[in-house]
Amino acid sequence: MRKRPVIALAAAITAAGGAAFAYASLVERNMFTLRRFSVPVLEPDAEPLRILHLSDLHMMPSQHRKQAWVAALAGTDPDLVVVTGDNMASPDSVPGVLRALEPLLGLPGAFVFGSNDYRGPVWKNPLQYLLPEREYVQGVDLPTETLRQSLREAGWADLNNARTVLKAGGRSVEFVGVDDPHVDRDDYPSVAGDASPGADLHIGVTHTPASRVLDAMAADGFTLLLAGHTHGGQVCVPGYGALTTNCDLPQAMAKGLHRWPGSEAWLHVSAGLGTHPTAPIRFACRPEASILTLIPR
Repeated sequence: MRKRPVIALAAAITAAGGAAFAYASLVERNMFTLRRFSVPVLEPDAEPLRILHLSDLHMMPSQHRKQAWVAALAGTDPDLVVVTGDNMASPDSVPGVLRALEPLLGLPGAFVFGSNDYRGPVWKNPLQYLLPEREYVQGVDLPTETLRQSLREAGWADLNNARTVLKAGGRSVEFVGVDDPHVDRDDYPSVAGDASPGADLHIGVTHTPASRVLDAMAADGFTLLLAGHTHGGQVCVPGYGALTTNCDLPQAMAKGLHRWPGSEAWLHVSAGLGTHPTAPIRFACRPEASILTLIPR
């Protein structure tokens, strides 16, 4: 008779786990959400500037709902679009990525790439993300240059280890960016230097929010830093938050807007819109895009 409560408890735990998995895989990962933040980085009396920050689409060709949702963000009327990498999840992803971004490509824009813009994902045990030291395994080659050329031809700035100035919302915006630090493609020293006093705004862009890159950008005077990569933790504990950021970023900064420690810079980390194809779940961490309204300090 004493076995019955144990069996009942085990059955209840199994049922709850199954329900949570079903919710995470079938419901929450498709609950695309638009976040809004006000960021005080402009000069006094400056008019607000609106940035649409997109990241981690991890697009599969069949994800038409995600493509339509991203395309509809053109209706938010941003002044500038910044994409912080990991756009693809398949060698056939480029048409889907471009369908999602097409209504936005007429706006001023800039991008960096993540590791999953170069090599495809491979199956891995999700628990490996909790290990501080683990071997990084990459999959098949992705059509990186096809996507890069399409974005460049639309007029978007390629910020992979590059620096440039764009006009957006009637302002002069200086950008510095790096290729993905997660796979050691970053080369900040090649683009380092003090922010230009002639620009109205200074933005640093990276896929992975690695501290070595963020520290250097902030030290050079870039006052808004944009990144992705973390998926906000992807599977979070309600009331606690992310279990991992998959880099050296503190877990408390896994997503959202934060002051970068020891500097005047603000960091926005997007939780992104996709998932690793072999772990298509999100729990207590909805897929997201963000509108950053820049306002006077």
